[in-house]
Amino acid sequence: MKPFDEMIETGGQVRPPYGQLKCWLDTQNPERLAQKALDAENVFRKTGITFAVYGDEEAAERLIPFDIIPRIITGNEWRRLSQGIEQRVMALNAFLDDIYHRQEIIRAGRIPRELFTHNDAYLPEMVGFRPPGNVYTHIIGVDIVRTEENQFYVLEDNARTPSGVSYMLENRETMMQLFPELFQQIKVRPVETYPKLLRQSLAAVAPPGCKGTPTIAVLTPGIYNSAYFEHAFLADQMGVELVEGSDLKVENGKVVMRTTEGNRAIDVLYRRVDDSFLDPLTFRRDSALGVAGIMDVYRSGNITIANAPGTGIADDKALYSYMPEIVEFYTGRKAILENVPTHRCSEPDTLKYVLENLADLVVKEVHGSGGYGMLVGPAASKKECEAFALKLKANPKNYIAQPTLALSTTPIMTEKGLAPRHVDLRPFVLVSDRIRITPGGLTRVALKEGSLVVNSSQGGGTKDTWVLDD
Repeated sequence: MKPFDEMIETGGQVRPPYGQLKCWLDTQNPERLAQKALDAENVFRKTGITFAVYGDEEAAERLIPFDIIPRIITGNEWRRLSQGIEQRVMALNAFLDDIYHRQEIIRAGRIPRELFTHNDAYLPEMVGFRPPGNVYTHIIGVDIVRTEENQFYVLEDNARTPSGVSYMLENRETMMQLFPELFQQIKVRPVETYPKLLRQSLAAVAPPGCKGTPTIAVLTPGIYNSAYFEHAFLADQMGVELVEGSDLKVENGKVVMRTTEGNRAIDVLYRRVDDSFLDPLTFRRDSALGVAGIMDVYRSGNITIANAPGTGIADDKALYSYMPEIVEFYTGRKAILENVPTHRCSEPDTLKYVLENLADLVVKEVHGSGGYGMLVGPAASKKECEAFALKLKANPKNYIAQPTLALSTTPIMTEKGLAPRHVDLRPFVLVSDRIRITPGGLTRVALKEGSLVVNSSQGGGTKDTWVLDD
């Protein structure tokens, strides 16, 4: 079955959202467009927009490939997506509050207790504690795929430390530099207010004892982290300090950072460090990335950590399969956005089915990310499937499986002209005193023909995402 093409209908007609863009493309000299693609690459290179690939010594720092043909979403499509995302985000926060307190959803028999009892993402240190403003997931990236004109699925919830928003912002700025005439012809909703909204959102969840304007900082693991460019970019755009664990210490019940004017207390820490490295006194003793004693300060109400420790349980892939029940339990309504059908390999009958159908399924680690540790059955060799089957049998609880979806395609620029490639979408959500969803998000694209893997670590690229202002 041919995947849904977001630009071209089956009969060859251009879909209405792409009408103006296609008319413009038809007037362009292919050589000019090819030059613009090179110009875009040079902009990214000069700006230093890179990501690290772990385990790749030859290319530790890479430019993320950027395609100059935008992906277009109509205003009506975006309204429906926004409603579904907002519903899901509200449910996730309510769920996190519940499982660290009364655990009503477990008492009601809607999800099994075993999901938490042996799950490293569930932090006993958070039991009985409510973060300022009762917000757990301040920044969320919801991965969405499309299979038909009116069929969208949530592929994944990124509730720990979602990345990619800097690419969304730089993609738009680059497109506006290269093709200003397009933005005069086509009314596209802006994304450039995100850093300002991020700062407002973080300030709104400052601890109750904070007086005046909150002091905000971004905590990075350092220059060798794969997303370091983004950490520095966001700190710069918000006008706040970028700090490492070595810049911070606990003093008089507060977390303080060194400045040229002496130590200064931090009210809100946007951390891009994993839970296990956050506090060597509470978690990993060998961590040099966090701050000794920060969890005590946090639990005493003297700092806000965004996202809250322990939110990782909300984007655990084993839990993902229960999201329809979670959404309905906390919102009282069926989920507006559907899950991808998911097989839990921890269940014996399901494991048998998955093993018998490996060649047709996508199998993922429940704690995995970035496209690592997964098997895409249709693209795997018989030998790869056999090797993966051994991993599955050895530790079935570590995996979930999903059908191979026919992801929608949008055109990219190739040497031979426009060609369709599979895409997904990561909208970014800010949660504080209200929920703010940036129109569009980061479109990731599989640059290899036929590939369904869009992750930059696996050879994917990105596009600017246009939500039409209609």
